[in-house]
Amino acid sequence: MSITRLSDLADKTACPRLVVKVGSSLLVGREGLRRAWVEGLVAEIAAARARGQDVIVVSSGAIALGAARLGLEKGGRGSLADAQAAAAVGQIALSGLWAELLGRHGLTAAQLLLTLEDLEDRRRYLNATATLTRLLDAGAVPVINENDSVATQEIRFGDNDRLAARVAQAARASAVLLLSDVDGLYDRNPKDPAA
Repeated sequence: MSITRLSDLADKTACPRLVVKVGSSLLVGREGLRRAWVEGLVAEIAAARARGQDVIVVSSGAIALGAARLGLEKGGRGSLADAQAAAAVGQIALSGLWAELLGRHGLTAAQLLLTLEDLEDRRRYLNATATLTRLLDAGAVPVINENDSVATQEIRFGDNDRLAARVAQAARASAVLLLSDVDGLYDRNPKDPAA
């Protein structure tokens, strides 16, 4: 069965495995974590799991959250060192949030931090795929982010939309749902005038 309507994403037969990518601005606002919004999303994820669907979350937000906690300018993107430090601080808070909120619904969160190399190198790709498969078989909800604390410009996905697509391939997902505050799909950063 193929996915032809948005409602098919909630159909276990049409969409047995779904990757949900959540953009930074949906998770972290000017006042910090957008907890109420995340709680609503987690309730939707729990409903999908109750229907028997596998759900994999690709969660942005670590750099934004860490930058706010460290008081870094430019959202933690002033330098590579700032971004890496912000990611280290933000990722632990972000993974704790996912674990807490999924746990309220009786679900186990599993954190995977990936780099581009993890999905480019065949051996590492197979290891990541095996881990995802085992986690899903065990009923966990994998929460994935790019490992921004160690990623450099040369070895980055660049954005989690691309990471979500690659994770969907690795996990043999039926669909990828991109949740963002950006209208439409772009072939480059929407802030780029040529986008």
